Amino acid sequence: MDDERIPQGAPELPAPVPVEPDRPRRRGRTTLLIACAAVLGAVAGVCTGYVVQADRKPTALPPLSMAVVGQAKGEGPDVAPRPQDGDLRKLLVPRPAGTQKSEARQGWLNQYDFANGFTDPRWMFGQLAESGFRRATVVAWRRGQSTTEVQLIQFRDETASGSRRFLDGQQSYMRDSDWAGNEGVPLTGSGNGRVYVYDKPHTEAGYLPVYQARALAARGDIVMDIRLYDTRPIPEKTVMSLAKRQLERL
Repeated sequence: MDDERIPQGAPELPAPVPVEPDRPRRRGRTTLLIACAAVLGAVAGVCTGYVVQADRKPTALPPLSMAVVGQAKGEGPDVAPRPQDGDLRKLLVPRPAGTQKSEARQGWLNQYDFANGFTDPRWMFGQLAESGFRRATVVAWRRGQSTTEVQLIQFRDETASGSRRFLDGQQSYMRDSDWAGNEGVPLTGSGNGRVYVYDKPHTEAGYLPVYQARALAARGDIVMDIRLYDTRPIPEKTVMSLAKRQLERL
């Protein structure tokens, strides 16, 4: 594929799969690979440490110079927390029964890790910063020769301008012949989502074909990005069903 035709913000395509590989291979990038008819990916994780201060006696506070106001009685207003205040991972669709946890990346993705899943990580990193990227999370599983990856990407702007900008950018190149090759079909109930089943697999002499499908939609400040890879054609209804289930959780 001519590199000049690859959009900067496009997801990186999986590496070709040898028909008779001696051993599954890994790449350092965060793309999914199908090796020996199974899809593998890079494992990315983020660890956070906490420093706890202990063995220090509390310092007594000076007496208050004004009367203490008592707490009002009764229940306060029922205010629902914003999605960005909760655990984004709980909004991901659960891994279906009968599937195995993929070796691809799982859990939280920071801005650097997320940008590394695209053809031009440096450019995408800048675009995410301009759009107000806040956080992203992913779950991935495999069944037989197929792998599914579901990502939720959240932006800081409560007006949802960041999520719309990212969604528009991703959908803009999907119709290109080097990618889905079609306009996709509307994702029912989303208002802005589309489901794409690629017209043709990614092929290379001596390697198994890689069939792909993708679903993109935004709801509020969150973008849903679902990607499927297989060595056999992927039915549209399979992508649509999964995308609807994920959209309902948002």
